[in-house]
Amino acid sequence: MLIMDKIRFLLVCSVLFICHSTQAQKFTVEKSTVIFFSKATVEDIKADNTKLASIFNTSSGEVAFSIPIKDFEFEKALMKEHFNEKYLETEKFAKATFQGKLLGYSANATGVQPVSAIGKLTIHGITKEVTIEGTLENVDGKINAKSKFNVKLEDYKIKIPQLLWQNIAEQVEVTIDITYKPL
Repeated sequence: MLIMDKIRFLLVCSVLFICHSTQAQKFTVEKSTVIFFSKATVEDIKADNTKLASIFNTSSGEVAFSIPIKDFEFEKALMKEHFNEKYLETEKFAKATFQGKLLGYSANATGVQPVSAIGKLTIHGITKEVTIEGTLENVDGKINAKSKFNVKLEDYKIKIPQLLWQNIAEQVEVTIDITYKPL
C-alpha cells in the first residue's frame, strides 16, 4: 500500500508540474496603450486607447489581440463622434483584431529583442496579411511589447470625404505598448 501511495503522489506532482509549466507559457495583458496619430495639413489628430485585450503564448509564439474601437479617447468630442460614426463605423465594426505569430522571440533572452509579428490584421471589417515590426523585453517575469507601424486607410476601405482630405492623413501611425503578465 505504501508503494501505491508513493506512485499516486508522484503522479499528482507530475500532473501539477505539467499544468503549471503549460500555464506559465501564456501571458495576458497587465496594461496597454494604443495610440493612433494622423498628421494632416489642417490639424493633427491623436487618440489613445487602454482597453486592448491580448494573449501571448511564449512557447508557440502565437499572439492575438482585440481593440474596442469605441474606447479611443480624443482631445475633442466631435473628433470621437466623427471617428466612430463616419469613418470606422463602430456600430458595424466594433473591434480591430490581430491574430498571428511572433518570430524572433526567445523566452530565455535578456534585453530588448527585435521581433516580427506576422498574421492577419482586421480593421473596419477588412482583413489583411501584415508583418509588423516591434520589440519584446523580459522584465521581472513580465514581457514588454512595443511596436510602431503605419496603416493605410484605403487598405481597410476607410473613406475620407473630399471636403476633409486636408484634415485626415491617408495613413495613420499606430503605436502599441503592452505589458504582459503570466496567465
